[in-house]
Amino acid sequence: MKSLAFIHRNDTRFAIGDFYPALSVFSYQELGNTTSPFLLLDHLGPGRLAPKSNKKGVDQHPHRGFETVTFVFSGELEHQDSIGNGGVIQEGDVQWMTAASGIQHTEHFSPAFREGGGYFEMVQLWVNLPAKDKMSAPHYQSLSNSNIPKVLLENNAGYVRIVAGEFQTIEGIAQTFSPMNVLDVHLSKGSQLILPAQHGDSTLIYLRRGKLQFSADEDILEEQAMAVMSSFGNDVAITALENCDLLFLSAKPLHEPINGHGFFVMNNYEEILQAYEDLKTENFGKPSN
Repeated sequence: MKSLAFIHRNDTRFAIGDFYPALSVFSYQELGNTTSPFLLLDHLGPGRLAPKSNKKGVDQHPHRGFETVTFVFSGELEHQDSIGNGGVIQEGDVQWMTAASGIQHTEHFSPAFREGGGYFEMVQLWVNLPAKDKMSAPHYQSLSNSNIPKVLLENNAGYVRIVAGEFQTIEGIAQTFSPMNVLDVHLSKGSQLILPAQHGDSTLIYLRRGKLQFSADEDILEEQAMAVMSSFGNDVAITALENCDLLFLSAKPLHEPINGHGFFVMNNYEEILQAYEDLKTENFGKPSN
């Protein structure tokens, strides 16, 4: 089994456009290649939007060189982008957007949700692309809650939703550029679970809610903190000390340089400059030949 390497925690809340409160769980600027290919994780909420709110979200902005994966646990999010995709992401849905050579999009609370108000909670993960794929064509995957495979654990221990990768021979529906497991897990108090990870993988557990332990002699993971596991060994064993909701991420690291600025994540500074130059022209979003 993999052992705990360290626990990473940030407690500063901030705003992303009109989205507040938002917690920056981690970013590549802090942890570098330690979490590769996972670049960043932001946790929006939990919060409550007042009825008839004038708060929209984040207006149009560009991305290049990576993917955004948005989990809507409560509330509704409306998406529109420069390659013609759009729609409302509802509770339980996941949006997997491959920016690659370039995409511009807006992320707003849906008009119906702004009108009625209510509880919201969302998480956005950034996944790095291999250098050979950074300038490929942008792509969009809308993963509805009803289509995401869900494994019910024995003895009412909870469930695992397989967004990407595999759990107990059940495969997720997201298409990825490199092998990875992205699992949304609910584990009931007192229950134990073994989660799949390979030797050499970057393996992360973000605990949205609850309290869990890896073994009797290891630290306890508290709510809204992230565990970074050792790359040695296979699989991760956890015990829920309270009812737990968590994201489990495990993938082969890319072992490539990371150079990021704002909405762009590339391999070197020259590629960042080119992204800004392309944004001023009609070349942004066009795949390389």
